Amino acid sequence: MAAKEPEDTGIHCRLDELLAQRGMTLTELGRRVDMSIVNLSILKNDRARAIRFSTLRAICEVLECDVGDLLTVKRPKA
Repeated sequence: MAAKEPEDTGIHCRLDELLAQRGMTLTELGRRVDMSIVNLSILKNDRARAIRFSTLRAICEVLECDVGDLLTVKRPKA
């Protein structure tokens, strides 16, 4: 049986961009928010299906950003 393709949620996570702007690694972010690199990678690569508000808040606090800076809605291309 073939693996099921991950569902496209229509949400894009800008974690890579925000980390680069701040000169921070995924490892450092994981340490500071007490989250595994695996779970952060899932979020970073738009494969997450859900995120706890407490996790979202912790990431935003460390990156000094708002939720809208981190997560955006993918708009269909016309």
